[in-house]
Amino acid sequence: MKAIISFFVFLLCIVFQSNAQPVNDQPPVEMRGAWIATVGNIDWPSEPGLSPDRQRMQFDSILDVLKAMNMNAVFVQVRPAGDAFYNSNTIPWSKYLTGTQGTAPEPLYDPMEYMIKAAHDRRMEFHAWLNPYRATFDLDTAALSPLHPLRALPDESKAEWFFRYGRRYYFNPASAKVRQYLVNVVKDIVIRYDIDGIHFDDYFYPYKENGQELDDYNDFAKNPRKFNTIEDWRRDNVNRLIQEVSQNIKKIKPYVRFGIGPFGVWRNKDRDPVNGSDTRAGITCYDDLYADVLLWLKNSWIDYVAPQIYWSIGFPPADYAVLVDWWSKNTNGKQLYIGHAAYKIGNSGNDPNWNQPTEISKQLALNRANQHVQGSLYFSAMSLINNPLGVQDSLITNEYRSQALQPGMSYLSNVTPATPQICKVKGTESTIKIAWNVCNILKGDEMPFYYAVYRFSGERIGDLKDPRNLVYISPYNDEKWIFEDRTAVEGEYYTYIVTGFNRVNVQGEISVPVYVKKTKSGARKKRKVWGYLFRA
Repeated sequence: MKAIISFFVFLLCIVFQSNAQPVNDQPPVEMRGAWIATVGNIDWPSEPGLSPDRQRMQFDSILDVLKAMNMNAVFVQVRPAGDAFYNSNTIPWSKYLTGTQGTAPEPLYDPMEYMIKAAHDRRMEFHAWLNPYRATFDLDTAALSPLHPLRALPDESKAEWFFRYGRRYYFNPASAKVRQYLVNVVKDIVIRYDIDGIHFDDYFYPYKENGQELDDYNDFAKNPRKFNTIEDWRRDNVNRLIQEVSQNIKKIKPYVRFGIGPFGVWRNKDRDPVNGSDTRAGITCYDDLYADVLLWLKNSWIDYVAPQIYWSIGFPPADYAVLVDWWSKNTNGKQLYIGHAAYKIGNSGNDPNWNQPTEISKQLALNRANQHVQGSLYFSAMSLINNPLGVQDSLITNEYRSQALQPGMSYLSNVTPATPQICKVKGTESTIKIAWNVCNILKGDEMPFYYAVYRFSGERIGDLKDPRNLVYISPYNDEKWIFEDRTAVEGEYYTYIVTGFNRVNVQGEISVPVYVKKTKSGARKKRKVWGYLFRA
């Protein structure tokens, strides 16, 4: 009889959860990230040469503001131009960190190691953002570290590895040696650091400049690899890097996500009537940067795409609404985050819509109306923190007033996180405390990476899709599995459940609920437990 009742409750819970709709407008699951740019000291550090204490203080301040905005991820530029914001034997320290390329912080510390811990302590994902092909930010090679390959390699190797275009030097995508070098750069980061993702931005082949032409025709002639056009050959050069980076990441740490933040227009319709978007962009991913992002999505070489749709809703050459719709139809089942131009707010240029304080709010409403959009990234962090036209205030008060879980990637998850058990309930005059543990761990991958605690009024399990019921998300790998509820009201009954998540944010089964009454002096657990198990 008990088994029949349990199964009946299980079915009711499944039906209830599948039909439940949020009772407010806040998505319970949503990527909310910010790009933190280091090139040119755009976001962090504020200037080169600051003491490590000042650098750490500034980074903590940025995270604290983003956390107060209910952001849940940062994408930090750790390789802006052939250099590093981390301790490496093969990559020189960045001049944007210390003032001189190759000079270490004094006293020595590892910025990326610190930043990862700072983010994880705030339960924010850390994605290492690399610019793979940009070798320098100017032509002053004398200022490069002797460790930089543009200085270290013999002249004949430099001719294969690099080319000059405009005011910069670039790693040559056609070189197999360059490709292996860049793959090794990524492998080193993945092996040594507890990152959540590797992220490339929109810079592949360089953006076109007037009067400049790529000088790679000899490379094409020497080894065309059966391609009839240099354009297809260039795209294949980039494809090979993306594929190899992806494969190596997954061999080392399958949970580390690999994503791209491409230019917002893949192709215009006039160049590709079948697959192109109804736009008139002067530059496109496919035709100008030689980045075939759709192929990468189709082949599962990347786990998400975050197109930089840096135009407003209704902007004629590249309408934000048109592009969100286009990208949402072309992700091949991978996750889609939209890149927003926070830096344009109040700085309209040729697009006056950016002078309207509601532009970002309208964009978020459009995103949330599209079931294929899983969240947003903002360029860049300081643009939000500086609060132009009150955007930070608006996000805190309206769009992001509740915390959100990161979207799970079930296609990267082979094991379901183990189910936690609430093992202790205590209370004080002002709080209810619950503690939980995890039993029956069969494999290491089953150990949850973090936990969520839900609280419902009364003796019932309510809507897990309503973010108001999500009262706590633990830090990553936290050793204290305790939640202290400071908002419980004396005389009221509450239901608590806990659920675990793995490294790719896949949720496990919920715990057996506990029913607790807040008393004047503490808390009293009601001995009422239904035996059932269902997925949240």
